[in-house]
Amino acid sequence: MTYKGYLVEEIDGSYVGSVKDIDIPEINDGNVLIKVNFSSLNYKDALASSGTKGVVKSYPFVPGIDVAGEVIESKSSKFSEGDKVLATGYKIGMSEYGGFGEIVHLPDNWIIKMPKNLSSYDAMTYGTAGLTAAASVKKITDLCNFNSGPALVSGATGGVGSISVGILSKLGVEVHAITGKPDEAEVLSKMGAIKIIPRNDFMSEPVRALDKGIYNSAVDTVGGNVLAKIISLINNHGVVSCCGNVAGASFESSVFPFILRGIQLCGIDSAESPLDLKETLWELLSDKWSLDLTNQTKTVKITEIDKEIDKILKGEQVGRIVIEHEVWVWKMSTKSFMNQKKLI
Repeated sequence: MTYKGYLVEEIDGSYVGSVKDIDIPEINDGNVLIKVNFSSLNYKDALASSGTKGVVKSYPFVPGIDVAGEVIESKSSKFSEGDKVLATGYKIGMSEYGGFGEIVHLPDNWIIKMPKNLSSYDAMTYGTAGLTAAASVKKITDLCNFNSGPALVSGATGGVGSISVGILSKLGVEVHAITGKPDEAEVLSKMGAIKIIPRNDFMSEPVRALDKGIYNSAVDTVGGNVLAKIISLINNHGVVSCCGNVAGASFESSVFPFILRGIQLCGIDSAESPLDLKETLWELLSDKWSLDLTNQTKTVKITEIDKEIDKILKGEQVGRIVIEHEVWVWKMSTKSFMNQKKLI
């Protein structure tokens, strides 16, 4: 039996994605089969779809690092048929076929049960971007007096940045947002940003090891010299969460912010976070830190992914992209989809 999936293949040196029929795998002990209702498009998915070296081990391959759906078969004591589940990161969409297919076969220690206040669709409006934002903010709330001064967020119109703005604002923090897309200021204001700083303005002055302290905390999603400038502006005992490198993988600073101001620079790797931390973060996103991202989310079918991948690679994406799969009734006895729609 087969399912539909967006399969990326290497053809004459180019990487081409198209929707194809893929064989349903035999389930291994300790694993589950999940009918994917929704996935989301992340920067890493776009890299995998374009054949960027080091993201995917080999092709052909189905990308999609985020999965939200329902267990249709289980060889795990932790999950039963019908369980609503959620999986992000680890090797999903990298060494294991991912959420751009209607079915995924995953080990049970990569999966959590869907929080009761969260639908599959809402989970994917967050996706890995939301999980990374939540991990970044939690590091700040755990380590500093976060609400006694403003916070700075870079790459604020991206998925991680915009959700970080929303969460920090919901916690009562005055948020200043750096963006290379100042024409999207209205979107950031609606997410809760008090001040919008065009990236060119932010970087107009030379970066110093220490500048005037302004911010108690920051979420940096871009890296490079932007991160160096952010560090120089952090108050005593402030925290910077670092989770991206689109502006560069290296930056120049000194020990002074760390030994004279006691600043903490914290790396965020939500993909490989322990499962119990992911459960905590998803519970926060479903409850105390919940955001309505409907107006910042575009929903597409797998047949429409190509143009969205092109946008994200060009830096033109704003907000979130959710991928909606057809939802069919799974007939366990024949391991096939019945030709009848089922409501989510």
